[in-house]
Amino acid sequence: MKGGEFIQKILNKLQISELNEMQQHAAEAILGSDGDVVLLSPTGSGKTLAYLLPLVQLLDGTSDTVQALVITPGRELALQSDNVLKSMGCGLRSTACYGGRAAMDEHKVLKEVKPQIVFGTPGRLNDHLDKENISRYGIRWLVIDEFDKCLEMGFQAEMQKLIKSLPGLQRRILLSATNAEEIPGFVNMSKKGTLIDFLPEEEQTSERVTLYEVRSADKDKLGTLKQLLLSFGDESSIVFLNYRNAVERVSDYLKEEGFTISSFHGGLDQRQREDQLYRFSNGSANVLVATDLASRGLDIPNIQNIIHYHLPESEDGYIHRVGRTARWDATGHSFFILNSEEHIPTYVEGDVVPYAEAQTQQTEPALPKMTTLYIGKGKKDKISKGDIVGFLCKNGGLKADEIGRIDVKDRYAYVAIKREKLKQVLRQTQGEKIKGIRTVIEPVR
Repeated sequence: MKGGEFIQKILNKLQISELNEMQQHAAEAILGSDGDVVLLSPTGSGKTLAYLLPLVQLLDGTSDTVQALVITPGRELALQSDNVLKSMGCGLRSTACYGGRAAMDEHKVLKEVKPQIVFGTPGRLNDHLDKENISRYGIRWLVIDEFDKCLEMGFQAEMQKLIKSLPGLQRRILLSATNAEEIPGFVNMSKKGTLIDFLPEEEQTSERVTLYEVRSADKDKLGTLKQLLLSFGDESSIVFLNYRNAVERVSDYLKEEGFTISSFHGGLDQRQREDQLYRFSNGSANVLVATDLASRGLDIPNIQNIIHYHLPESEDGYIHRVGRTARWDATGHSFFILNSEEHIPTYVEGDVVPYAEAQTQQTEPALPKMTTLYIGKGKKDKISKGDIVGFLCKNGGLKADEIGRIDVKDRYAYVAIKREKLKQVLRQTQGEKIKGIRTVIEPVR
């Protein structure tokens, strides 16, 4: 087992001064016993790091065998968790596997990377196990993230098959932001398991979230939404709707009104989803218009406002929507837009006050500070973050503080730059090469 110096190095790399109380308890339970662990803690409290920090101390980085599987209900959480592990710089290899792209491509990655940890959705993990792309015999650890959501989404049969197919499984870690009725029997939790419950006893949403109602004179609430967003200036906001066609309609309207937005729903392909989320998370779009697909598994910091354009369909859905704001120690706001036929749901706890600033004098949407570039080369082309920074400073005429978040994928990269520098960068990099390689450089719209 690796020691405290190893963990401190990771925390320094992540720029985290110390673990919170929940994370400390999780580490003690996972490292200090040989039983299973169930971790219940609110959205945004740091559960991914809570299980990864102790887990990376227990896995063998010299082995080329998959030793841990992490089941997630959706591709976004699989990708996000994989990125967290990579950002830790702990020496372990990982990859994410999920539907919506060719399993053959993932098989090639598995052969190349030889991961010790694989993050993925149940169906895709079963597929790779059945085809022996992942060896089942070295897997000792199983993590089920958002296990309540996995069950809601009808994954019971797939998870049952997966768990039964792991002959060497020794320990399980289950995580959730809600207190599920029961843990399904097929998970086979050991009798000596540990429950770590950091869910507040009565607190439905964080006390750092202020609840508002905004009345719409019209049944169609688009005009009211526009005025509300105008009142926020350049603050980061998510507008939640219940249907993907409604997301597209509201998105089209806001774009026509001059807002810089991202859209997110289940009908988008993987590249579109990544583009849209990346633009929102790096400050290139102020507003994310989304279905409840965005209410879980997306760890995007500094979201100030949650807007319920459509009322949540359940209390659980409401809790997860509002959990996107006031993460860690931040404050946030939750807004219900109500027409004459709608009322605050009875399950909403706490005082909901009228929003006095909805009728703003602001007439033009605030532009985001950043914009996103797509660069058509990545890790497979030996391109690093440092190469991109150097290229944009030397060829694009940027200063280091005009460059934001950079994500380098296998075959392409995203980079956030100051919005007002976009035309300059596109002009000055046209036809230029990165490390002697000619590539596509274009804005992500």
